Amino acid sequence: MRTKVTLVLLFLNVALFFFIFQFERKWRIEEGWKEARRRVLGAEAADIRSLEISGGGPGHTLALAKRGDVWFVTAPLEWPANPNAVSRILTELQFLEHETSFNVSDLAKNGQSLADYGLDKPRLTIALTSGDPAEHPVQTLLRIGDITKDGLRLYLLSPDGERIHVVSQSLARSLGLSADDLRADALFTIPVFEARSLSLQTAAPASLRIRLRRDGGRWSFETPIIARASKNATELAINGLNALRVESFITANPPAVLPAASPALRIALEGNNRRETLILGAAAHPEAAAGKGSDEYYAQLEGRSALFTVRIPATLMATLHTAQVALRETRVLDFDASAVTAVTLAAPNSPELILQRLETGTLSADNSAWQIVRRGESAVGPQTVPADRATVSRLLDQLARLAASDFKSDAPTAADLEAWGFNRPEREIHLTLGGGAAPLALQLGTDAKHNVYARLGPSANPGASIYAVDAGILRELPVAPRAWRERLLRELPAGARLTALKLTDLGSGQAVLDTALDEAGHPPPGARNPEAIAAVLTALRTLRAREFVLDQFADKVTIAGEERPWRYRLEATATLVGGAGEQTSVTTLFLTLRAGGDQQLAGSPANEYNAVFFIEQPLLDALWTITEAPRDPGPVPVPEPKK
Repeated sequence: MRTKVTLVLLFLNVALFFFIFQFERKWRIEEGWKEARRRVLGAEAADIRSLEISGGGPGHTLALAKRGDVWFVTAPLEWPANPNAVSRILTELQFLEHETSFNVSDLAKNGQSLADYGLDKPRLTIALTSGDPAEHPVQTLLRIGDITKDGLRLYLLSPDGERIHVVSQSLARSLGLSADDLRADALFTIPVFEARSLSLQTAAPASLRIRLRRDGGRWSFETPIIARASKNATELAINGLNALRVESFITANPPAVLPAASPALRIALEGNNRRETLILGAAAHPEAAAGKGSDEYYAQLEGRSALFTVRIPATLMATLHTAQVALRETRVLDFDASAVTAVTLAAPNSPELILQRLETGTLSADNSAWQIVRRGESAVGPQTVPADRATVSRLLDQLARLAASDFKSDAPTAADLEAWGFNRPEREIHLTLGGGAAPLALQLGTDAKHNVYARLGPSANPGASIYAVDAGILRELPVAPRAWRERLLRELPAGARLTALKLTDLGSGQAVLDTALDEAGHPPPGARNPEAIAAVLTALRTLRAREFVLDQFADKVTIAGEERPWRYRLEATATLVGGAGEQTSVTTLFLTLRAGGDQQLAGSPANEYNAVFFIEQPLLDALWTITEAPRDPGPVPVPEPKK
């Protein structure tokens, strides 16, 4: 029983496969043939190389030709074609379908002729050329007649003249474009990302040639000087050129002198194996240009005879005429702050200062640790002191942003160098870069009016360009080591606690404050000014200098214009629990009297931090409360009103 069922199912499967292969395949072929028959054009529409559209008026002829991958309008005026308009025409021709068709031979039977359909004198005639012109091009002719009575379709005569097709009016709308619609209005087609060079040449007799070249992500001048160009300014200028459009084509009353014969400005863009050059002539309406943001100029494209006008914004025109300045990079130094491994500062009559990055495993300019390298005596050798990371980071930021306010000279003479202070520079800065990059050197000079100038390279490079820069840069480049020293002098570890605090008046020898602290580091109950004492303890746990005054401790200091001895001695005892037992240390600070609202000096002896510095405001206010509270008479009493 099962065998019979299996055989029956097998037979039915074989019959089904035979039906699909024999009949459905034939149906599909017939449907495809019917679909293909609806197409007016055949394979010749797949590779159209040129077309000519005639009609629409006396002498109205538009011709298009494909050169390489680009379409051009060849008549009535040779010009690059609008790719969107050409694509629309080609698509209409390639997918042109009729809704119905009938034989021309049947017209006579019904007493009709081609004239009844407007095909004896077609409204439009389209001549197509397909295939390679060098081999055997195929010529195809289409003729478009009248509109159908319902006003929705057109009559079209087949290329062989044997059939009349009824097609959509969309074909006529595509072919009815004017010459202006078919022409591309863009003058430059090389986008910024493709541009490799920008060249400018002004009119004679100056005939100044300017050429900028792109190298990776950077732009630089090749002529008339070798210098860095501004990437943003250059690419904005190229974008401005790409935005230029043809204002109008001049076919009548051209100017006496064409732009190509006497160019006022030549602008050339180079891309990937292509070059586009715009030649500007005289202003088209010079009498109307005053006060406007743009002007209209006669122009031509190199290699083409077509004359047209183009409207150029005044700002873009000014940039092009002053490109050697307007497109130049104003930043004096070009470096990556994270790649700087050392900074050397030098000034007249001062020892050389070196700031050196420590190897911390990070390339962040903000987080890396820095140190000051002091040149000691020959027997002692260099000495190092921690440098303030924020201050060094600010220095690198200021150098990276140092910009020229004026390009003073690109070929300075010996007299210029002397007048601008480069015989004895105010500052010399050397940047050492990691990764094998060449070091950078910068010199800053000043003239008699205290203007500041900069130039790159060592003094052995006298021909380097001179830039005028902001005079404030000198304030950012002190050569005193204290200006770069780490402001954080001491930070007690979490396991350490302060156990005692003593403040002695050195003038009288009496203790202003002498107190022991409990396990939590608090003053005992009943102590005077507990809040001020707590603020002092907080400042001593994390001891910071607001600003260093001397690099070494001194017995007397100058404050408020007067040399004074120290007035107070502050001693803080700290205990660190760990290891074999407790370790006790005493931190000593010498203090002056308060010299102003935010000025009080502190000194740390040579055996500790060996420096003199201004203390921060919270510590200053707390000490004032402790030292001056006993002498504070309190608020002035307000007299009672008379009864």
